[in-house]
Amino acid sequence: MKKIKNPWLHLVGEGYNCFGCAPTNPWGLKMEAYEDGEEIVALWTAHDNYQGWVKTLHGGIQATLLDEIAGWLVFRKLQTAGQTVRLNMKYRKPIPTGDDVQLRVSARLVEMKRNMAIIAAEIRYNEEVCSSADITYYCFSKEEAAAHFHLDGCELKDN
Repeated sequence: MKKIKNPWLHLVGEGYNCFGCAPTNPWGLKMEAYEDGEEIVALWTAHDNYQGWVKTLHGGIQATLLDEIAGWLVFRKLQTAGQTVRLNMKYRKPIPTGDDVQLRVSARLVEMKRNMAIIAAEIRYNEEVCSSADITYYCFSKEEAAAHFHLDGCELKDN
């Protein structure tokens, strides 16, 4: 796996405060994305601050994790910005919380239909799929991504 550079780090303090990936958002998820072949992956610890029920990861946080990793797939694999059009969740089994609970959140591109990316995403704990989603993203042109979303490419981090 190779770490993906966060292309918005230069905007910290100038409005970049994404709940999913901004490293300086004190309430955020602070996700970091990696490229693993055709997949985009995040390894994320399900701390107790994100529980819904006692020691159980909140369903909205699960949806956010899947939506965020799908966004990073659009940034890296398609080299543009996008917007969620549809997110169809399937909660398969409860996910525990705790400082020792590491999740693997992943996404892969299923197909492109003109400017719509169809993405499959899942959350695994102990190698079991706990949640999954079929996500559709509207993809902006690269010119729109640069002009409106400050995205001029999404590269891998140097070793």
